Amino acid sequence: MVKAITDASFEQETREGLVLIDFWATWCGPCRMQGPILDKLSEELSEDELKIVKLDVDENPATARAFGIMSIPTLLFKKDGQVVKQVVGVHTAQQIKAIVAELG
Repeated sequence: MVKAITDASFEQETREGLVLIDFWATWCGPCRMQGPILDKLSEELSEDELKIVKLDVDENPATARAFGIMSIPTLLFKKDGQVVKQVVGVHTAQQIKAIVAELG
């Protein structure tokens, strides 16, 4: 399941393992297209393989600002607390799986 996180919980939720953070907003059409793809992926992949979380940039502007997020959706990948990749725009499940394989 994709878990919604906040500025306050960001560090704790993304400090261990491989984590995909979906920076999104409710008004963003492409973000609404990305959501179901991530929901499906979260069912296919175990959290040990890839933890997926989402952060609403309107409700949590500090984290988005700290990472220089200028467009959404942005998918940020962190491995053991370090940013290892960032991609912008809607990505298919296959594209995300390829990134996971590359970072794994």
